Amino acid sequence: MESANDLQGKRITIIGSGVSGKGLAFLAARLGASVFVTEKKHLDEDARAMFREKGIAWEEDGHSGRACEADLVVAGSGIPPSAPVVVEAVKRRIPVTGELDFLAPFLRGRIIGVTGSNGKSTTTALLGHMLTRKGFAVSVAGNIGTSLADSALRVWDFIVVELSSFQLHWNSCLSCSVAVVTNLAPDHIDWHGSYDEYVRAKARIITTLGESGLAVIQERDRAALGAASEDERLVCFSWKGEFSGRCEKAILADENSRSVYIRTGKDEEKLFDFDDLPLIGRHNIENGSMAAGVIHLLGEKGGAASLFSGFKGLPHRCEKVAEIGGILFIDDSKGTNVASTCTALTSIEGPKAIILGGQGKGEDYAPLAETVRREAAAAVVMGEEREKIVRALREAGYGAIIEAEGMEDAVRKAASALAGKGVVLLSPACTSWDMYPNYKKRGEHFRNIVLSLEENS
Repeated sequence: MESANDLQGKRITIIGSGVSGKGLAFLAARLGASVFVTEKKHLDEDARAMFREKGIAWEEDGHSGRACEADLVVAGSGIPPSAPVVVEAVKRRIPVTGELDFLAPFLRGRIIGVTGSNGKSTTTALLGHMLTRKGFAVSVAGNIGTSLADSALRVWDFIVVELSSFQLHWNSCLSCSVAVVTNLAPDHIDWHGSYDEYVRAKARIITTLGESGLAVIQERDRAALGAASEDERLVCFSWKGEFSGRCEKAILADENSRSVYIRTGKDEEKLFDFDDLPLIGRHNIENGSMAAGVIHLLGEKGGAASLFSGFKGLPHRCEKVAEIGGILFIDDSKGTNVASTCTALTSIEGPKAIILGGQGKGEDYAPLAETVRREAAAAVVMGEEREKIVRALREAGYGAIIEAEGMEDAVRKAASALAGKGVVLLSPACTSWDMYPNYKKRGEHFRNIVLSLEENS
């Protein structure tokens, strides 16, 4: 890819003005390029002001022919190769690259890449927290909400970066020292076109590993990722009772001893006890196990429990909001796909009323319905996907269905369904875009409604 000197005076078009797009544009301008940002949506005044300050030209509300008047086109996170502006650039034989390939030459530090269908943000944040507590200079960036471009041109001990399937689709140059794949489940099928293509994008975090790199994955995902069990770079996580023994290096969670161990050959060492991890749910045992395993594999052995200290988790990911009159309210608004919601349901104990619905991603709701049938005392359904989810629940033989008009109605009906004891879980299995600009706003609205109930109780 380009060096800093190569960019001087070059015309570079950045597609997209989101977090990653802004970061790419500011970095390219800093390196002396003539930068043009093209955005299909409307820009707010803050974005315009930032572009003016940096001397960056832009267009909004659609892509014009000017976007292809460039020496290089860079696709920001979330821009598919099928986007008309990308197709046109390729047609004109203008080089097109992705965010990661563009940034790779400017990153200074060992890169720990984290991807997966669910749990990647928590695992990324936890790794950053643990390494920082060890005294390292750490940047935590990527899909977690901070542009990876902001980490460029600075020297770090570690760059811990959350990588989406969108980013990885374009990747050929960014090579991680450690690659983590938290899990695989259907997601973003509308973007990739098929589950196979989605998995293929995720697997690029492994196929771009260097010879000395390490890959920490779920044993159950090994075949799907195309990872050979004899690959010495491979470390497999598994629950101890499910471990096949095919992977020589393994991270094992033992429900009997309630502890997590790492096995390398004949040696086995305890990493931490379940009670050491300050997070709710079985899925977070998996996230914590992978994070602690990475720290161990980096040569920082022992003390995982103390490194967890002070970590509070991320908002809207199985986050406790309040307990009111025997009912615990949990915000898992980040549960935007079927697999994530199923994981949350099975990880939380006690009677549960789950709030479902929003804008769909083209997923099959049959697995969700089956999990709801086994795990939930009631299902409150709202949003654009309400009819589809209700149909799937009925086809699964589930009858405790409550339809709601909006979040406030859903929260009150869910609480009423529990008769004074249990868990109200917001884990919609859908995006928020039919009712809210993002999952954070949805989670905040849920939280505010719950807190108002607490005030009036």
